[in-house]
Amino acid sequence: MCGAANAQSGPVVVELYTSQGCSSCPPADALLDQLAQRRDIIALGLHVDYWDYIGWKDVFGDPAFTERQRNYSRAAGTTVVYTPQMVIGGVEHVVGNKPADVERAIKKAMGVVSPVTLSVVKNGPLFVIEAQSKQRADMVVQLVRFVPNQSVKIRGGENNGREVSYSNIVTDWRVLKKWNGATPFSAKVDPKGAHHVIIIQRAGHGPILAAARLD
Repeated sequence: MCGAANAQSGPVVVELYTSQGCSSCPPADALLDQLAQRRDIIALGLHVDYWDYIGWKDVFGDPAFTERQRNYSRAAGTTVVYTPQMVIGGVEHVVGNKPADVERAIKKAMGVVSPVTLSVVKNGPLFVIEAQSKQRADMVVQLVRFVPNQSVKIRGGENNGREVSYSNIVTDWRVLKKWNGATPFSAKVDPKGAHHVIIIQRAGHGPILAAARLD
């Protein structure tokens, strides 16, 4: 299978920063599930750990995702982090349980033309990833692993007694390569049976320039 992606015609990346210890998050988790059904969106749930102290440790929480959210805040010129927060296209920051605001930000991201083209081709067990850029810039090519869905019975904290379903739960977010666009990028990825997406982003937690599913 082959597909091309950029910020105009490819899927828009929506990152939800959420926590099982936050009573405002379940509506945002449900909204992310709706977004995950759309082919024009790559919806990803990143569980932070800074609410673990109030009575329930998020079973998907990862300090690396907390740090990623903090880095987005720093890039935006603030130190504030909160849940639920959606970061759309790496640029738009929106309260994650406000569907109208989220949809407006998604439409805005869809109107942005990217200098990067990205293709993913399945070759046996491997995915061949190739990218080109019309501009030179410091970029980061990232590989994100996720679990499509899982339900959790929460037994403490603000959501005590609730069973919440989660979609596209990120379990690993790693850098494949730093890239400046001067020459084409190429890599082969073995998903080892797991679900992944590839994301090319401007360095310093800037705009997401291209993204594609490895499926």
